[in-house]
Amino acid sequence: MELNVLEESPKQLIAEVKGADHTLLNALKTELWTNKHVKTATYSIDHPLVGVPKIVIETDGEKPRKALSDAASKLADSASKLRKEFKKVK
Repeated sequence: MELNVLEESPKQLIAEVKGADHTLLNALKTELWTNKHVKTATYSIDHPLVGVPKIVIETDGEKPRKALSDAASKLADSASKLRKEFKKVK
């Protein structure tokens, strides 16, 4: 997966997320919404077969990169916990 920043300001980040799909981006968007500093979190894929997904994050002043990084870390932690629980059930 590759992140390519297209636009960045102190309150906004627009980036391509090559190799991602709706599953990851929707989870990331949902996690971003839990951050009280995030005002907008969305993504788009221009074409379902050949489009490169773009994520848009707007904050109230918190650095958007930090918000994205925090959300990704929380998702990774959740996935790790789920993996451990799944292994217990086996």
